[in-house]
Amino acid sequence: MRIRSFGRGTGLRVSEISLGGALFGTAWGYGAEPKIARRLIDAYAEAGGNFIDTADFYQSGQSEEIVGEAVAGRRDRFVVATKFTLGAQAEAHPLTTGNSRKNLVRSLEESLRRLRTDRIDLLWVHMPDGLTSSEELMRALDQVVRDGKVLYIGLSDFPAWRVARAATIAELRGWAPLAGLQTQYSLVERASDRELLPMAKAFGLGVTAWSPLGGGLLSGKYRRGEAGRTTTFGAVVHHEDDPVKTAALDAVLAVAEEAGATPSQVALAWLLAHGIIPILGPRTIEQLHDNLGATSLALTPDQTRRLDQASAPSLGFPHDFLAEDMQRIRLAGGDASAPAAAGPAVA
Repeated sequence: MRIRSFGRGTGLRVSEISLGGALFGTAWGYGAEPKIARRLIDAYAEAGGNFIDTADFYQSGQSEEIVGEAVAGRRDRFVVATKFTLGAQAEAHPLTTGNSRKNLVRSLEESLRRLRTDRIDLLWVHMPDGLTSSEELMRALDQVVRDGKVLYIGLSDFPAWRVARAATIAELRGWAPLAGLQTQYSLVERASDRELLPMAKAFGLGVTAWSPLGGGLLSGKYRRGEAGRTTTFGAVVHHEDDPVKTAALDAVLAVAEEAGATPSQVALAWLLAHGIIPILGPRTIEQLHDNLGATSLALTPDQTRRLDQASAPSLGFPHDFLAEDMQRIRLAGGDASAPAAAGPAVA
């Protein structure tokens, strides 16, 4: 597995694929037993992986406990990322959820305990809470970085304008900079092409993608009639319910047949080709090994183009509105260049 730099100028080196911990544990009634989860972490590490992504919320804290136990004794060989906002408690409470400074400090201390470590390598804010201002959030994050309990910070599931505002505030005030963006992104969910990915490129943020297989849709298993999270998990799972998703899946299956690869490997290789780090969510060793096969799959330019075009979203206003005028300027000898017809804006 190749190693790449995470974000512009951070110097942080991570594996090109991240191992997600949402299914480490069974507190949600669906996931991998602790023994299997530890085997997944070991197999990922043996393949050269070093980037583990979890959250206090995952499996009500059980995921963090499993990760902490698995990396004990070799902690410095991993980049451990976790999240706060939603809390580990089964029932939400106004003082144990959200992005307030109080909940940040409380959540961080509990995550450190469950992970058996003295610092979090990358702390994600899981999502906006609708209450905490960007200034308050970035100042609080800067303090935990100055305290040495967090090394890098990032935002997950935030709109582009809030990420841009937070990054700018931190830069102007000399606070800890944002290092990364986490978003849902795959061949069947490309809304991030509109604002989030161009913004991440402009600010030099590392990008990680959750649900890179669309909850299993891009594996092709649901067309084969197999069950999975689409019937037993229920959340954040894509269905083949519109023409673009059908076209994307058709293209994945066609490229997989040409390349002698599995559909999952093709979908993940497409993300890797565009510089995005997919977060795997395997529940079995077999799924993990299949997914990791994407690292040795080199898509041809034609295959990448076909996948780009089949899955291309409508960018909407103002992108579509401006495209014609930007093309006119370019043809007239100006410096502006027309935006790409398809494909994410992250190099």
